[in-house]
Amino acid sequence: MIEGFRDRLRGGETLHGTLLNLPSAAVAEVLAGAGFDWLFIDTEHGAIGASALVSILQAVDRDLACVVRVPALEAGPIKRALDLGAAGIIVPQVETGEEAARAVRFARYAPDGERGMGLARAHGYGFAFSDYVARANDEIAVVIQVEHARAVENIDAIAAVAGLDAVFIGPYDLSASLGHPGAIGHPAVVAAIDRVTRCCRAAGMPLGIFGADADAVAPYAKRGYTLICAGVDCLLLGFGARQLKQKLNAIEGETSTDRETG
Repeated sequence: MIEGFRDRLRGGETLHGTLLNLPSAAVAEVLAGAGFDWLFIDTEHGAIGASALVSILQAVDRDLACVVRVPALEAGPIKRALDLGAAGIIVPQVETGEEAARAVRFARYAPDGERGMGLARAHGYGFAFSDYVARANDEIAVVIQVEHARAVENIDAIAAVAGLDAVFIGPYDLSASLGHPGAIGHPAVVAAIDRVTRCCRAAGMPLGIFGADADAVAPYAKRGYTLICAGVDCLLLGFGARQLKQKLNAIEGETSTDRETG
């Protein structure tokens, strides 16, 4: 677990990350080498299970903060991600203040929460147990996702939850819940995001958002969003490969013309 991520987040520092959903430690190493501040590791969608997750963390979590999106608001997945060494968690589909408070409790040891104790990678397999437990409550970041119309209605209560470190908007699921799947520029979706932005800023709650590329997140960065996630590993790979193939096709076309005229 890399130290300082939660302090940087709560201190208002802009943190640039990208999303990993391929179960590959090598891909994670490539992304870590690009200079990002954090890596959004997605275990909600895709094929990253516990075995792949620990390999990814072993490969890169000393280079940048690894924040794991767990599959659901449940104690088991949260405990597992943290025990493996994640610097924080992102909990999807949180819709009420009570649910946000539960996410915090599941990520904190007693007396601040309900996280179960065990020996795992985060604890140095037992040899760093006391040190880890002593600092985990202060260093683990808890982020919840607002991605449903009901969460927008309850955003004041969510933003007021003690121990919550950031609200991360999921624009695509939010658009679907509002009846406009994928239309993140629809007025209803824009209005919902505006409401979340106003309420979180009033509460001093850091804001985050995902976008497919830098252009998609730029308007939110300009509005003070600091937990920025742009791009997805599979799209970065796919777009890069397609652009390369297009250039190769263009070269072949030019070469064919030269052959015909030569």
